[in-house]
Amino acid sequence: MLRVVVVDDEPMVCRFLRTILGSAEDIDVVDEAHDGAAGVEAVVRNRPDVVLMDLRMPGVDGLTAIERIVELASPPAVVVLTTFDADQYVLRALRAGASGFLVKSTPPEELIDLVRVAATGHTVMSAAAARRLVAASTDRLSARDRARELVASLTTREVEVLTCLAEGLSNARIAERLYLSEATVKGYVSRMLEKLGCVNRTQAGLIAYDAGVVDL
Repeated sequence: MLRVVVVDDEPMVCRFLRTILGSAEDIDVVDEAHDGAAGVEAVVRNRPDVVLMDLRMPGVDGLTAIERIVELASPPAVVVLTTFDADQYVLRALRAGASGFLVKSTPPEELIDLVRVAATGHTVMSAAAARRLVAASTDRLSARDRARELVASLTTREVEVLTCLAEGLSNARIAERLYLSEATVKGYVSRMLEKLGCVNRTQAGLIAYDAGVVDL
C-alpha cells in the first residue's frame, strides 16, 4: 500500500482527495493536515510515501513545510498542489526539494496514476507546465551559472545519465540507452545526486535545464 498524507488548508479539498485516492486499492490516505506545521508533524508521525502539499496556507506555509520535510531521514516524495496562479512560488518549492506539482483540477484517474509515479521517485510534472515555470524564473542567469558549475563537476558518463534523467527516463530505460546494467545506473544516479547536492531527480532535472544540458 502507498501511504499518502494530504496537506491543504481547505477541508473540502482534503475530503475530495481522500475520496479519490481512497478509491484505489493500493493507496491509503493515512492522515491530513491544514497547515504546514501540522503537515510536517503528520509526516513524522505516519512516515508516508507521498505528501500532497498545498503552498498557500496560514501560519507555516507549504514552502517552509517542504524545506523541513526534505531534511528528514528518508523523506517522502512531496508533490505540490497548485491552482497554477503562483508560478514563482511553485518553482521555489521545486528547488527546495518538491518532487513535482499537480494542478488541483487534475482528473481523478490521472491523479491516482501520478501519485503512484511520485512514489517511485520520478518527477510528476507536465512538460508544458515546466516550461511555464522556468520561464517565470527571475534568477535565471544566476541559476544558469551555478548549474553549469555543478554539472562541470560530473564525469562524462554522469552527464549522460543526467541528460537521460532530465528527459524523464526510468533507470531501466537509461540502462537500455547507455548499454549499462540497471544496478550500474542506480549507482551513477546516487553519486550524481550527491555531487549536485540534490535530494531527488526533480532537482537534478532543473539543474540540467539551467545548465543547458536539456531543453524542456
